Amino acid sequence: MGEVYNVRLEPVGVEFEVNENETVLDAAFRQGISLPHGCKEGQCSACKCVLLDGEVEMLKYSTFALNESDRDGGQILMCRALPYDNLTIDLLNYDEEVLSKSIPVKQFEGRITDFQKLTHDIRGVQIELDAPLKFWAGQYVDITVTTEEGETITRSFSMANPPSETQNLSFIIKKYPDGKFSNQLDSGGIRAGASVRVSGPFGMCFRRENREGPVILVGAGSGMSPVWSILQDQVASGETREVLFFYGARSEADLFHLAEIGSLTAAHPEVTFIPVLSHAAEDSGWEGERGFVHEAVSRRLKAQGLAGQGDVYACGPPPMIDALQPTLFMLDFDSERIFFDRFTTTSGSSGH
Repeated sequence: MGEVYNVRLEPVGVEFEVNENETVLDAAFRQGISLPHGCKEGQCSACKCVLLDGEVEMLKYSTFALNESDRDGGQILMCRALPYDNLTIDLLNYDEEVLSKSIPVKQFEGRITDFQKLTHDIRGVQIELDAPLKFWAGQYVDITVTTEEGETITRSFSMANPPSETQNLSFIIKKYPDGKFSNQLDSGGIRAGASVRVSGPFGMCFRRENREGPVILVGAGSGMSPVWSILQDQVASGETREVLFFYGARSEADLFHLAEIGSLTAAHPEVTFIPVLSHAAEDSGWEGERGFVHEAVSRRLKAQGLAGQGDVYACGPPPMIDALQPTLFMLDFDSERIFFDRFTTTSGSSGH
């Protein structure tokens, strides 16, 4: 098994063990300690911290996530750090609530039970697990499947179902031109009945409980998946907070789940659904919001006097997140009340 080292996290005083040839982040996940993370593969900088004592070897990482100046200043990425010694680490970003609600990452076996074509480039996938998965609404898992041709693919997808559904998981995924998982679904390379291995849960963008102010949900593309999970969990919680659910799409043909959303809003008048179309034709008859979703968020929150109030959960492609961040800053939102999940076309917190 090799050497076992001790890791101490400051300023929280949490300690755990990490095995030789195991990253600090993986060791924390294994023991139910949810440290700040995003992509899990050295691309995003979410797990950046300061190594106060001890030595590590760094696996390959992006200099966008950790530049030379950061490294010279003693900073490391926990998802890339292999210990050579006992370590003391100073966390740059941490959330007491996240640490208190950590769920150990586990491995599950399962099978794909069904999939649907929701729009021209959005797919729905259902997976049945062999054992219950505990997760918080908004989190994601890594899914590994072997295609009919024998190629093994691992991708990360956010659950669309609420946490009350622990063994029958639903996912909303986007089809990219070079996306292996989604294209194999369409081509028959991944079929209903296919065996899968599921690892998780991961992710920091999950629903927080017992907070003040409105719940502001912002999604685009397959960002509907975690947002839909958070929305269902929110209404099931019994909280009566106002919920504003913004969803950005190009045209009406890119909207889906409208019947389900309509049923939910009819049963829960505190929830308002605000679809926003960026490329609706002038003569389309569309009477809803137009433009980009971050623009609609700004307009609506200002109009309702809600600027800077409540919690924001935003999930979707990087351009949406990049546009929304300064918008929320200008609306005076506290960074501790903003939760992002940035979807990319590679793995990590991605491929959603």
